[in-house]
Amino acid sequence: MRRVRVKDDALEQRIFLRRALIAGIAAAVLLLLLAGRAWWLQVLRHEHFSELSQENRARVEPLPANRGLLRDRAGRVIADNSPAYQLELVREQAGDLQATLARLEEFRLLDGDEIERIRQLLRSRRAFEAVPIRMQLSEDEIARYAVHRHELPGVALETRMARRYPHGPIGAHALGYVGAIGEEDLPRVDQARYFGNGVIGKLGVERSWENELLGQGGFREVLVNAAGRRVEARDGDALPLRGRAPVSGNDLVLTLDIELQRIAEEALAGRRGAVVAIEPDTGDVVVLASLPSFDPNGFARGLSRREYLELTGNPDLPLFNRALRGTYPPGSTVKPLMALAGLEYGVITPEESVWCPGRYSLPNSRHQFRDWRREGHGHVDMHSAVMQSCDVYFYRLAHTLGIQRVHDAMRRMGFGEPTGIDIGGERSGIMPSPEWKKKTFSQPEQQTWFPGETVIVGIGQGYWTATPLQLAHATALLALRGRHFRPRLVRAVVDPATGTTRDIPPQPLPQVQLQDPRHWEVIVDAMVAVTTGPRGTAVRAARGAAYTIAGKTGTAQVFSVAQSERYDESQVAERLRDHALFVAFAPAEAPRLAVAVVVENGGHGSSVAAPVARAIFDAWLAPKVD
Repeated sequence: MRRVRVKDDALEQRIFLRRALIAGIAAAVLLLLLAGRAWWLQVLRHEHFSELSQENRARVEPLPANRGLLRDRAGRVIADNSPAYQLELVREQAGDLQATLARLEEFRLLDGDEIERIRQLLRSRRAFEAVPIRMQLSEDEIARYAVHRHELPGVALETRMARRYPHGPIGAHALGYVGAIGEEDLPRVDQARYFGNGVIGKLGVERSWENELLGQGGFREVLVNAAGRRVEARDGDALPLRGRAPVSGNDLVLTLDIELQRIAEEALAGRRGAVVAIEPDTGDVVVLASLPSFDPNGFARGLSRREYLELTGNPDLPLFNRALRGTYPPGSTVKPLMALAGLEYGVITPEESVWCPGRYSLPNSRHQFRDWRREGHGHVDMHSAVMQSCDVYFYRLAHTLGIQRVHDAMRRMGFGEPTGIDIGGERSGIMPSPEWKKKTFSQPEQQTWFPGETVIVGIGQGYWTATPLQLAHATALLALRGRHFRPRLVRAVVDPATGTTRDIPPQPLPQVQLQDPRHWEVIVDAMVAVTTGPRGTAVRAARGAAYTIAGKTGTAQVFSVAQSERYDESQVAERLRDHALFVAFAPAEAPRLAVAVVVENGGHGSSVAAPVARAIFDAWLAPKVD
């Protein structure tokens, strides 16, 4: 029987040794690879991964820049910043954003109507950015946040500087206000500059000069734990925490005088209307008032929906800037300008007498255009026609001139186009003409210009509308006998860091040249007679003044009265009564201020609007008594 070897010990030994060697080599290679990788990570890439680690353990917190201050012409602060608590939310730390916002509403820290706006705002910002969602919390709201803080991931209470308007509603339409950034603001928001800043200028100077006022936001890194809460740095931290200091926005020096603004608004209190006062030789707007007004501090802290609806639903329209956007028939305030046009075109002389029986009819027409004085003024020349505000004289003059020449002359005086003031929102008003009517109306039968429409344009009625700013600007042009400047509200920009002041020089506009410069004095003398003459319509308002006022009263119809009817103010609803207007400059011989006053549904310019202007002139021109 043959023997068979079952086990070969030597072969198995060789196989084992070969496998052990291969395994050892493989292990050694892996160890070398791990060591090399560790050396590459720990030595060669140490700085890079240390920075990444720093970013994981550090949170970037914004440092919004202080908004530039607003000062009036005397250096008084009219808009500044004060410390306030606000809620900020970091989207990447909030977890379930919808649930966090719902809890904020539940804890009465957010208004439910604001949720959608805030959600859109958060989505428009970077996920790591702290976005302000509620400004200027009350003590009660701060306490509620403290109680529920653990239920609000990603929400922090921070101390920031908030906008404050120490004079409240005084000058609100000129200054404007800041408010929370909304969806409509996003196209003009640079994320780098607005980092951590949740407000933006919404109106007036605050909006139009946003770029100067905003400044440059900064940031700081703070250490946080795994839960995202801030912790103190320990010795041996690998990298210093980074940061960049914010740069405050520039301060603005305005042309407004806040005390004169207060006097104007107090004189107009309880009524709807506007007042604009301009320094003729610079174009500086000293007063720009629109009443009723509003408190811009409410927008700075964030209005509730109820508060906002109260403002927007108010029939008196407190948010509407009547000084820039209100368009009114200028009424008889334009009669001096109409007289000037008649002189320039040579269709009438100052001495020419016109008979005023209290009514006027076009040739071959039975329609009567009535004078405000039913019995008429008798024989009037240009001087007495302006002084007494004779309608018939200017009906006849407008018809003689024709609408095209009226239009061309008034466009030279600035009507029918914006003045170009340095804040937005200004309307152009309407200076009508046949061409304008063709462009405005779509029906052929409505596009024809009728002679009767020219007649009523002669007394500032019909299609002609103007803003109070335009009226003040035209009055300033008269005051300087054709020289005028673009109206402005900002006269200088100040860098708060260096104290450097950048003056903004007045911007002269092309001078209105007359064929005969003596015509200016003819018109100014007639306007002086309005306040000093025996039958001047504003004599009572100017009585006792220590200076001479050149002015013109005006009354603008809100609705037409039939030929057979007589206007009775006592029988007309308040909002359908005539508007009261007054324009003036003083002192007449050396003008320092031009003023336009419009009082909606006020009735008579002489008794309602002129006293407002008188209060302004007294405060600005009367000698101070110690």
